[in-house]
Amino acid sequence: MDPYVQLARKTIELYVRQREVPRPKVEELIPELWTKRAGAFVSIHKGGELRGCIGTISATQATLAEEIIRNAVSAATRDPRFPPISEDELSGLEISVDVLGEAERIESEEELDVKRYGVIVEKGYRRGLLLPDLEGVDTPAYQVQIAKWKAGIAEDEEDVRLYRFEVVRHE
Repeated sequence: MDPYVQLARKTIELYVRQREVPRPKVEELIPELWTKRAGAFVSIHKGGELRGCIGTISATQATLAEEIIRNAVSAATRDPRFPPISEDELSGLEISVDVLGEAERIESEEELDVKRYGVIVEKGYRRGLLLPDLEGVDTPAYQVQIAKWKAGIAEDEEDVRLYRFEVVRHE
């Protein structure tokens, strides 16, 4: 199993069963998880349907391992769209971890590729993000529309700042 997904799965299982957060030792994880800092999203699916997804646009923790652990707990128990995951559901979960690259400002949707880039839409203090390569998201316009919706920005609002970023997806 991918070490990123393994860490997220172990975290979710331990937290759901015992309300404990794992504290792995450095030697238990690959070096990148201790040496790198980045934003990360943990996505949980059950039966092919989204069951939880929480992440950070940029690093908020000292290490990528801590970022994944924190977001795994949140995705399993604090995604406002879903009830917390129960112990009965654990065996049927599919988990992925997206590690975000640096966001770069772009001038228009034409600079997006929905398979390659995620998008961040900003207007004032409101900000919405959509990961790349999501099922059903086939055009940059639709990708931006969803990110606007997530941010609470009107669909017809044109005065927004756009950013794109790449991810490394671990499944």
